[in-house]
Amino acid sequence: MNYQEFTSELEKEVNLKLTGGVRASLHTAVKNNGTERTGILIETPGINISPTIYLEEYFEVYQTGKTIRKIAEELLEFYRSIRREEPWDQKGLLSYAGVKDRIVFKLINTAKNRLFLKEVPHIDFLDLSIVFYVLLEATDEGTAAMAVESGHVRQWQIHTEQLWSDAVRNSKKLLPAEFFTMNYALKEALWKNAGFERTGEAGNLLLEGRTERDGLYVLSNRLRSYGAACIAYPHIMEMIGQILRKDFYILPSSVHEVIIVPYSRELSPGEMNEMVQEINVTEVAEEEVLSSHVYFYERSSGKLYAGTESTYPS
Repeated sequence: MNYQEFTSELEKEVNLKLTGGVRASLHTAVKNNGTERTGILIETPGINISPTIYLEEYFEVYQTGKTIRKIAEELLEFYRSIRREEPWDQKGLLSYAGVKDRIVFKLINTAKNRLFLKEVPHIDFLDLSIVFYVLLEATDEGTAAMAVESGHVRQWQIHTEQLWSDAVRNSKKLLPAEFFTMNYALKEALWKNAGFERTGEAGNLLLEGRTERDGLYVLSNRLRSYGAACIAYPHIMEMIGQILRKDFYILPSSVHEVIIVPYSRELSPGEMNEMVQEINVTEVAEEEVLSSHVYFYERSSGKLYAGTESTYPS
């Protein structure tokens, strides 16, 4: 059974298990970097916000031998954990006053999102683009968000500068930056896989588990969702430079986080570019790719550089 057949059969199986007028349908969405993903959209009468559960990972599980029936049961169990019990107040989205405290931003690849950028307000950031979204809801299971489009800006009668000002303020509060060692990141992944949760309050910049032997660090936000945007937070690069006491490279491992590498003459930007490109191909889903090269922060000037080795200061 190919992927298209799998999604069709799973849709039928899910609908057989739904009651009370709740219905499931296949939905294809264009995501970051122009990628398309197929999911099951589950709609409940009287509820105006419906989750879409994407099916690529479920297909991988199916290929290992799990039955369609069992996968449908697991999908519905997940749906019950994230569904809304009450309708979303759509009136709040009609005015800017209703959303201004939920406006945040993320970074995406400019070249890979040309068509999308024609439809949304955005700001150039090196060779990347800052785009805005309304963070409707954020839980451990995921986020509910609405992209801010040009039509919204016209309806709200605001300018991109206003979006940026509010997004900076809100991002620091709703999605605070966290800076931690690679060793801590690996432990966190193991904890998450084992079912444990992180504890502790996050500040504007949290440094966890630093030792003198650590040479790699990770920068993301509290939710680990589109956390690469933290490199555009005001003063974050400067603060990291103060912590490391040297210039540093930024490896865009995905749209969700970046890796910080303190400067060393032994490190070649060209080799790190090759590393980023290899990781993009072998380890990162196309939807989550941010860039194909490293960036460099120079403490003395406070500048962030992008590009090839020849563009970095000597």
